[in-house]
Amino acid sequence: MTRLRVAVAGCGDIAAIHLDAILADPDVELVGVCDVDAGRRDATARRVGCPGFADLTALLDAAAPDVVHVCTPHHDHADLAAQCLARDVSVLLEKPVAHSLAAGERLARAAEDSTAVLGVCFQNRYNDTARALRDLLDGGALGQVLGGRASVHWFRDADYYARRDWRGRWATAGGGVLMNQAIHTLDLLQWYLGPVTDVRGTAATLALPGHIEVEDTAVMRLRHRTPAGEVTSVFHATNGHVENAPVTLEIVAEHARARLETDLTVTYDDGRVEVVRPASVAAGERAYWGASHGLLIEDFYRHVRAGKRFWIDAPAALETLRIIDAVYDQSPWLRRG
Repeated sequence: MTRLRVAVAGCGDIAAIHLDAILADPDVELVGVCDVDAGRRDATARRVGCPGFADLTALLDAAAPDVVHVCTPHHDHADLAAQCLARDVSVLLEKPVAHSLAAGERLARAAEDSTAVLGVCFQNRYNDTARALRDLLDGGALGQVLGGRASVHWFRDADYYARRDWRGRWATAGGGVLMNQAIHTLDLLQWYLGPVTDVRGTAATLALPGHIEVEDTAVMRLRHRTPAGEVTSVFHATNGHVENAPVTLEIVAEHARARLETDLTVTYDDGRVEVVRPASVAAGERAYWGASHGLLIEDFYRHVRAGKRFWIDAPAALETLRIIDAVYDQSPWLRRG
């Protein structure tokens, strides 16, 4: 097996998850990290035992990685990924694919012009229960899908946004609850029900007006294209709850109702109930990140070694970004700029 030379751009919170997966893989070599913050960069480099660089150009020149994990604030995603792709260096991007739809579309074009592989971290697609529901839908066990719904009711206070100056701002975050928290659940909803052909929604700042520019609450109704015709779903997300409640996603189908929370519960019309429990559940302060980053990273490396396009690439990630962008366009009181 080819030993991949891997680097990480951005040494913030989410980078720790990526670094843990990299260090646990005997078939990869961590050749560098970079961050514009010298203290964060140096502390990370010491912890993981590799060189630290002030910027991505220096890292690419000196370390010559095969793969770069981009774990920076949202507004840097597209530019840093494009810089790697221009050198035919593969990129695994944290979500979102970009902080704006225009930047994401530019990145998709850059990926088409590169021999490298681009992937986006929608790791919840790798959760045991999420994959079990996908298998049930693909196998036809539930019958024709009639519609669905999903909700993300979490808590973020003003201190959360103050801890990182890029959060809560259009120019750097690209959005709020939809872009930074609920995007994973929205991705699952459209992955299960099919491509979205119509978006009707609205977003507003209800919990933290005066503290953030972006939305903390959103609601939408989506129309999806399926082989059997169009179906609809509804979606609600807020950071204004008092806690991080379990994410809920439900599919209503011809023969059953499937509810994905921590477990997957399938209730059939004939009274049968089947429960699928995850093999592992993330714990701790950031349990909402899930436990499947490692599975996605491992799969991404397999695609890189084989020179194959990754299945969650820029076009796949743009499906969700287009939904979010449409909701923002329908919410003129959100002053994007």
